[in-house]
Amino acid sequence: MTPTTPGSTADALDPVRAEMLRAARADAEALSARAAKEAAAVLDEAGAGAAAILDEARRQGEADGATAARDLLLRARREARSRVLSARREAYDDLSRAIADRVGELRRTDDYADLRGRLERLARALLGPDAEVTEHPEGGVVARAPGRRVDLSLTALADRALDRLGGEVRVLWEP
Repeated sequence: MTPTTPGSTADALDPVRAEMLRAARADAEALSARAAKEAAAVLDEAGAGAAAILDEARRQGEADGATAARDLLLRARREARSRVLSARREAYDDLSRAIADRVGELRRTDDYADLRGRLERLARALLGPDAEVTEHPEGGVVARAPGRRVDLSLTALADRALDRLGGEVRVLWEP
């Protein structure tokens, strides 16, 4: 068996990464559409509520009404912003769960044995040939060598791929 270099192993994982990224983007687009609708509804509701509050404040008197309206509008904006952020967090969490589910499905494919072998070779390339490599319960492998550990579980790989998207994920729910 020829030793595998980390670079060539990473290259061997390119198709897996590409499929994970494609699946993540498809799931993200669906979640983004839902989050955008929810965010728009929240903003519309907040805007309507703020307008009603402003009308009432004006009826109560110019000086008191203006102050009250500013306070209420500020609170309405804060509430709207809080709801938007909550909807975004939920969309991100949904995306993360969907990716983990999709990656977990890899274990049931005919190609999983090959993928697992590549992950094991990568683990040994990273930690040395004497590394103890075990199957992760959710798929993939975890390897240990004295003082070091590498997690190449399918879940960890999916999390790292999502993390590498970084700011790109934000565009999923921005108009």
